[in-house]
Amino acid sequence: MSSNGSTQSRLETQALRIPTRDCVQAAASRIAPHIHHTPVLRSRSLNEVVGTELLFKCENFQKTGAFKARGAVNVVMQLSSDIEFVVTHSSGNHGAAIAWATSLREMKSFVVVPTDASPFKRRNMERYGATLVDCGQELESRESVLEEFLRQHEATFIHPYDDARIVAGQGTVTMELLESERNLDQIWVPVGGGGLASGAILAANGNVEVVCAEPELAKDAYLSMRSGYRQPPQPPVTIADGLRSSLGELNFGILKEAKTRIALATEDSIKRAVGLVFEMMKVVIEPSAAVVVAAMLDNPSYVAKRVGVILSGGNIPYPS
Repeated sequence: MSSNGSTQSRLETQALRIPTRDCVQAAASRIAPHIHHTPVLRSRSLNEVVGTELLFKCENFQKTGAFKARGAVNVVMQLSSDIEFVVTHSSGNHGAAIAWATSLREMKSFVVVPTDASPFKRRNMERYGATLVDCGQELESRESVLEEFLRQHEATFIHPYDDARIVAGQGTVTMELLESERNLDQIWVPVGGGGLASGAILAANGNVEVVCAEPELAKDAYLSMRSGYRQPPQPPVTIADGLRSSLGELNFGILKEAKTRIALATEDSIKRAVGLVFEMMKVVIEPSAAVVVAAMLDNPSYVAKRVGVILSGGNIPYPS
């Protein structure tokens, strides 16, 4: 890997455009040979606990164990054939997805990862072939380590969520759900950086309300929607490690235009939701996925009659 002076010159121009529903449809065709068409499951017991009909889109069964595989492979399949090295930053699931996707094209991946990231998720990234580059816990540290890496190496940066191609890929989760379940009143999704949420909004196309769920201890998206301006992240201490990222600029614009409601979940409810889904559905999900069920329990007035629920991932160690 040789040195290169400009970080921005290696950002693909497609990443900077505003995605549309057509982008989601194109992504669905592009990624279809590479991903799982995940099942939609039901649970009468959980319906009774929450008090409504729930239909669970199980992305915990996706390649690499999370929805992130969709966005990652959508980007990687569009990269120029002369690209050899890809770099991103991630606390786990996106990094594993990029490592897996780049392996399909015999590219090498590097992931800037905070030192406090889950050991399980660090192993998962390495298992798929990523080379890890350590950074501090703060977002500023991630960015500075990434910038230094790009100054020293010839690599293409893929943003984990603030990228139109990532958003389009993540939107295919909701598109699949709506194709199989046509009479939903709402779709609930977790929100961190906002790629899954904004993709859901594009796929729903105004026909179904998309409600976002966020931990109370990492509620920058909630504060951003209330103020009308993107708010800086609080020091994130939530158990939902996949939702500690700050809301992306591109994704905030999509959520704001859709007047998206955000429901908050307590840490106790998140832990309870992990257990409920396991006990009642025999399905393993990570806390970042459980935040959706938790937010429903904490905000029953938000919940409609027939609800699609995106279980975003299941990367959690055993026992946990």
